[in-house]
Amino acid sequence: QVQLVESGGGLVQTGGSLRLSCTASGSIVSVSAMGWYRQAPVKERELVAIITRADDANPTTDIADSVKGRFTISRDTPKNTVNLQMNSLKPEETAVYYCAGLARDYPSRSEEDYTTWGQGTQVTVSG
Repeated sequence: QVQLVESGGGLVQTGGSLRLSCTASGSIVSVSAMGWYRQAPVKERELVAIITRADDANPTTDIADSVKGRFTISRDTPKNTVNLQMNSLKPEETAVYYCAGLARDYPSRSEEDYTTWGQGTQVTVSG
């Protein structure tokens, strides 16, 4: 069984930046593609970004339109870590951010395909 642990959340002012990290441990071979989701209060969970594992030197990424150009997802395979760099943050992006793992190495946008989830990390954008 694989465990995903997020870190890097916190409080930031509007326009600021945060870098989230997700570290996998345990049966890491059971996850290939990794994604970041977020859920704001009284809203549904939404996809933020996805990254595959295949060809680690040039993985496939998929970024939600709402964050494209401001958020970047990257992967450090030797460290079993996926990072989400978030720039120019907005108050409406206050949410709990979740890391999720997919057994297939495919950038799926379907939340149901993700079989492993972290506990989430809170991001609060003030102002």
